[in-house]
Amino acid sequence: MGYAIIRIYGSTVKVEKLDSLRLVKEKDIYKRLEIIHTTIISLIGTYHPTDFAIEAPFFGKNIQSMLKLGRAQGVAIAAAMQYGISVTEYAPKKVKQSVTGNGNADKEQVWKMLAQILGLKEKPSSYDATDALSVAYCHYLQSTSVLKTNTKKLKGWEDFIAKNTGRIKR
Repeated sequence: MGYAIIRIYGSTVKVEKLDSLRLVKEKDIYKRLEIIHTTIISLIGTYHPTDFAIEAPFFGKNIQSMLKLGRAQGVAIAAAMQYGISVTEYAPKKVKQSVTGNGNADKEQVWKMLAQILGLKEKPSSYDATDALSVAYCHYLQSTSVLKTNTKKLKGWEDFIAKNTGRIKR
């Protein structure tokens, strides 16, 4: 599982932490979940993030893998929610589209684009870390976009007029 912490200074993005958890040595699934939870809590305590972005699970063919991934994501999300941090999920294609302009980009293309945009020289030890950074950067782009659409839907012209009285010309 990868993780990335970024800080925003005006319009500058700085990578604070970029790494991944290696859980292959731990065979007990519940111990793995505990390690994920403890790591997320520790990162929150150290960096005090205001947002938590995570890649939404993709639908694969191996149901056991999907269950394990869902549990791991659930533990990470619960840790963030425990501290009142807002959580946002992004589909893998949305992340790739945001970073590279191509929703079907491969991991190497995503890394090269992130390295260029963020001025990174050293490639992380795993693509899990790169994936986490791409989700964080996607969240930054989506949060600062003038085109973002997370405004509440209007229920018709009457609702629009009621919510936009300053735009009415008589």
